[in-house]
Amino acid sequence: MWKRTAKGRILHFRLAGINNQNFLMRDDETGTYWQQVTGQAIAGPLKGQVLEAVHSDELTFAVWKHESPAGQVLAPVAGYAGKYESNWEPQVQKLPTTIDFPGSGLKARDTVLGVQIGGASRAYPIVSLSAKLPVQDTLGGTPIVLMMASDNKSVRVFVSRIGGRDAEFFRKSDTSDWILVDSLSAGEWNFQGCASSGPSAGTCLEPVQALKDYWFDWRNYHPDTGVYKR
Repeated sequence: MWKRTAKGRILHFRLAGINNQNFLMRDDETGTYWQQVTGQAIAGPLKGQVLEAVHSDELTFAVWKHESPAGQVLAPVAGYAGKYESNWEPQVQKLPTTIDFPGSGLKARDTVLGVQIGGASRAYPIVSLSAKLPVQDTLGGTPIVLMMASDNKSVRVFVSRIGGRDAEFFRKSDTSDWILVDSLSAGEWNFQGCASSGPSAGTCLEPVQALKDYWFDWRNYHPDTGVYKR
């Protein structure tokens, strides 16, 4: 997700085609072509510019609705409702890819959660994530924790530091509720990354942007990426 401004100008984007099997956009104002996955202008008057990312989460509707009961839902354009694909992802899985990266242990269309901090990037296979155990890792010198909700679909990533101190997080085992405890004070934390008890109650971890993507697409635009192995 990107802010649609460049050099102080609001832009309007349209689908222009596919580049390396990734969505290609063209803005009406300058005719510049932009790559969806990177937000970078690759051809036209604004070539080299990069759109500013807007933080977003990978959540199911149920989790989002529970957290944001007053939230609004983007509705299909009435005149085009019949053209929307209702079962898009399973259909796309059947299509061949023109890019493959052997030796990674991943197939081209395996789904990963891609994370980039500074110049360092890593792909976390979705199958390696679990609601029972958060993933602790260090990327670009920054300690991070990947959390999966109890629906085994919704995921978030945070910097695992509390008050400037590196911390680890563990799933609380004596309850059916989704609760994490930290290694510094045994304070309790929710899926929003906020402390609900303990000395840090009321504070929240710093969120980290993550992108759910096919392995071949993430690897193509992040050639130096690593792959997380539990």
